[in-house]
Amino acid sequence: MPEFILQTRNLRKDFGRQRAVNDISLSIQANSVYGLLGPNGAGKSTTLKMITGMLYATAGEILFEGHPWSRRDLADIGALIESPPLYENLTARENLKVRTLLLGLPETRIDEVLETVGLTDTGKKRAGQFSMGMKQRLGIAIALLNSPKLLILDEPTNGLDPIGIQELRELIRSFPAQGITVILSSHILSEVELIADHIGIIAGGVLGYESKINPGEDLEALFMEVVKRNLREER
Repeated sequence: MPEFILQTRNLRKDFGRQRAVNDISLSIQANSVYGLLGPNGAGKSTTLKMITGMLYATAGEILFEGHPWSRRDLADIGALIESPPLYENLTARENLKVRTLLLGLPETRIDEVLETVGLTDTGKKRAGQFSMGMKQRLGIAIALLNSPKLLILDEPTNGLDPIGIQELRELIRSFPAQGITVILSSHILSEVELIADHIGIIAGGVLGYESKINPGEDLEALFMEVVKRNLREER
């Protein structure tokens, strides 16, 4: 496997006359957690949607495992973007059964991913009765069904209580040891600092910073500096 499982080169997305993402070049190291930071509206979700094929890029290139990205690569990518795509009248197991049938996957994957996310004991409880944390974990289970090499999570701790955040943090940190690279987008600096190995900071659709997280570094000061600089340049 190449050092970088995913790279983008001058990735750009325009919506009419508005440029949401402006020449972003990311380098995501294999078997790591990459934190994509930025204020709301910075272009994080748009970038992730291009990587997952939900949006077409206006310009630029995406490389997956060293080759130009194609829709075939989605077989190796799992994603939870925005709300978990759940059938609320179905149980956790039934939600996963629907996906295994659609994707042509063996039913054995259901028990495997339920165990991974800690939802083996939900029984006949319907997803609509789940707590927010349980819904997020079921969404991650769905994203893990195809045994992805790359897992993309967009603001996964939104709406979670402190216990749910801690459980999700431990789950995400466990993935690189299983051969799963994670891209985690967030605007919560303290969470990313505890989870990520590398970070990229986006503001105004521009990648203003990308590096390994350095112990003792003041991430909040760095974040504010990059965001303010990018917004000044945008004006």
